Amino acid sequence: MSATRAADAADDFRGPLDIARAATVVLDGRDTVVGWSPAATELLGFGAHEAVGRPLSAFLSPLPAEGPLPAASDRPVGTEPPGASGRPGPGPPSGGNEIRLARHRDGHELLVATTVCPLASGTGGTGGNGGDGGRGADSPGRVLVAAELGALRQWESRLALLQGLATQSPVGLAIYDTDLRLTWSNTAYEREIGKPLAEYRGMRADELYSGGTFVTPGYPKTLDAVMHHVIDTGEPILDLHFQGIPPSDPGTEHLWSCSYYRLQDANGHVFGVCEDAFDISDRQRAQQRLALLVEVGRRIGTVLDVVTTAEEIAEVTVPEFAAAVRVDIARVTVMSGELPATGSSAAMDLLRVGEHSVDPAAADAAEPLYPGAPGSPADRYPPVTYPPGSPQDRSLASGGLVLDDNVLVVPLRVGGSVLGLVTFVRSPHPEVSDRPLSRGPANTFDNGEVALADELAARAAVCIDNARRFTRERSASLALQRQLLPHHVPPQSAVEIAYRYLPSDDVTGVGGDWFDVIPLSGTRVGLVVGDVVGHGLQAAATMGRLRTSVRAFAQLDMAPDELLTRLDDLVGQPLDERPGARDGAASDAYDELTTGATCLYAVYDPVSRRCVMARAGHLPPAVVHPDGRVTYPDLPAGPPLGLGGLPFESMEIELPVGSLLALFTDGLVEARDHDIDQGLDALGRVLGDPAASLEELCDRAVSELVPDATTADDTALLLARTRQLDEGRVAEWELPAEAVAVGRARELATRQLGVWGLEELSFATELVVSELVTNAVRYGGGPLRLRLIRDRTLLCEVADTGHTSPHLRHSAEDDEGGRGLFIVAQLVQRWGTRYTPAGKTIWTEQAFPPVEFG
Repeated sequence: MSATRAADAADDFRGPLDIARAATVVLDGRDTVVGWSPAATELLGFGAHEAVGRPLSAFLSPLPAEGPLPAASDRPVGTEPPGASGRPGPGPPSGGNEIRLARHRDGHELLVATTVCPLASGTGGTGGNGGDGGRGADSPGRVLVAAELGALRQWESRLALLQGLATQSPVGLAIYDTDLRLTWSNTAYEREIGKPLAEYRGMRADELYSGGTFVTPGYPKTLDAVMHHVIDTGEPILDLHFQGIPPSDPGTEHLWSCSYYRLQDANGHVFGVCEDAFDISDRQRAQQRLALLVEVGRRIGTVLDVVTTAEEIAEVTVPEFAAAVRVDIARVTVMSGELPATGSSAAMDLLRVGEHSVDPAAADAAEPLYPGAPGSPADRYPPVTYPPGSPQDRSLASGGLVLDDNVLVVPLRVGGSVLGLVTFVRSPHPEVSDRPLSRGPANTFDNGEVALADELAARAAVCIDNARRFTRERSASLALQRQLLPHHVPPQSAVEIAYRYLPSDDVTGVGGDWFDVIPLSGTRVGLVVGDVVGHGLQAAATMGRLRTSVRAFAQLDMAPDELLTRLDDLVGQPLDERPGARDGAASDAYDELTTGATCLYAVYDPVSRRCVMARAGHLPPAVVHPDGRVTYPDLPAGPPLGLGGLPFESMEIELPVGSLLALFTDGLVEARDHDIDQGLDALGRVLGDPAASLEELCDRAVSELVPDATTADDTALLLARTRQLDEGRVAEWELPAEAVAVGRARELATRQLGVWGLEELSFATELVVSELVTNAVRYGGGPLRLRLIRDRTLLCEVADTGHTSPHLRHSAEDDEGGRGLFIVAQLVQRWGTRYTPAGKTIWTEQAFPPVEFG
């Protein structure tokens, strides 16, 4: 250390009025200067030869009662003399010093603080108090020391600062010698230790905080290592985080922000290290709570599923907040997305849908409950019931949170309803964690953590309520879809059926595409596929109306082109006749969704193997022949429904037995990355495997054309493999339009029933045939055709060339006719009229007699 720096350091350790550095004046008994120090020359500008022999009043005088004081530049910045008027007060200020006005040699004045030390007389007496009265030449002398008032004020401020750090500062301060033994500490440090300084002076730091460690990365872990590093290098270390258990609070981990710097004396000799430590446990916990809230917001509610959200709550809060977490949700919320009924706690039917634990002891403490009865809706969500008086029971009864020792129960509240409970449990026997304050207070919850748990539960309740609403809406949407689409396609004699439906709206699970398989008279089957503009619930509702209309028209045995014409008329009806015509918004929505809808309708007859089809703006079907060859019939393309202007045309083709008919919507073959032609080619390659089953073909088509089951448009696929009725199951005769034909028809029908073993139906069948042939002879025209078909029921058909349809009616008592058709209707399951280009066909269906088992 240089001489200059050594001197400056020495001055720092001495006060301004220290005789070694202050201006010193030796006075005799009459206050005549007899000694003058170099420091006095430096302060006032007078040399010793000029000052000695002159009275003290020539240099120092009391402060004037009035008049200006020396300029502010003569006083340190920010230092104001005491007194109400801003002037130094007379007499000694605090500390026993006297403020005087000094005159410098160059003429300017300055304020100085002085103190006087009397010199002992030869007789042992002392001088006066510094005044002139009563003092003679033989009176003892005095020593006066002076310093600038500003320097003294600064020194006093430093002393006050040191005193405050020692007694009032919240920062713990300790001084360790070079052997790292504690030599001094302030009051805050004593509070940390819980003992007075005398009881732990001389102890080493690692003895005071045994088991503590530094958690700041990149630094040594122990107190000894850190302090030795500071002493050896002289480099201070700031804001080092130390985790440990203070002797004054043995049950709780604390975290301190520590700084270390080396201590040296005035000569530069190292005599120890100073530690200042500030307890930041509360701040750290607040940061961890905020971080946990952020993590909860990031990790829960990632999917709209009640169970997944509950599991996320348990996972994100263990072990950061609790040792075990249980999440119980009302059964109706989990299963159907409904709000539970409000009432007593006994009425709340809870399911355990989420739990997580890292401490078996805490897990046991979280189970003051009895498992519900077996046979619950799902074993993975066991029902739970809580005994009366348990924290969970009290929380359900009050609707508020309950803290019971180390168990905290918080209800999941949404509005005025409680969706369930979250139970947080702390470990009854905590262990010191290797993470700073990983679980806050070890085995209980403080007020801040109770508020945090309430906030966590509130956020979780919002996420669960969102998932609940989605579950309810999706369940309603799927129920609507199930009602609108075929529940189950019954087995058909005409075709073998397989289908797939993929809505593009994965949120609601519904869309505007539809398909249907409609049994028709004469063992025929109607196949229909349609597409409504748009997606979602509105499109599904529109689809349902169109599907219902198609099914109703099909039951009237309309030809495909006529059916589409009727459907087009329905869609394009005048505005005042549309559903929702009084509501402009509803009418516009209906118009937008129905206008432009497409439809393909085909009717296959397994007796003749003929298929008649027509389309309204829809893609043509794919026809796969038994040899695997795929064609797309050149079916005339009618306009989409509701546009009008052009008629619909039908096409009739003959299909070999085993042919495959594929009806589909454009969502299957059209995508953003390729056009429809590429999609049709890909579909043809998939369907061209005659050995594959229909289910396999459906799966292949979906996996090939709709990867990952995601599509921008709804997708429907209907596959039908054709069959032909065996000739032995069909009997057909041509009869003349004469009265004798009635008896002949009864004879032929009875004989054929005998061949089929259906003699039990002979009586009813004779009546039916007799009535239908009689009506044909009387009101129709010849030739007549009688056909019996043995399928899943007995079908009887009588065809003539007339176009008038018989009507069922109640005959009056005096009517001679009109009862025959009424009798027929009582004998058969169904009957109806089918029109053909050559005339009409009246058909009936009779159920087979029940089979009796021996």
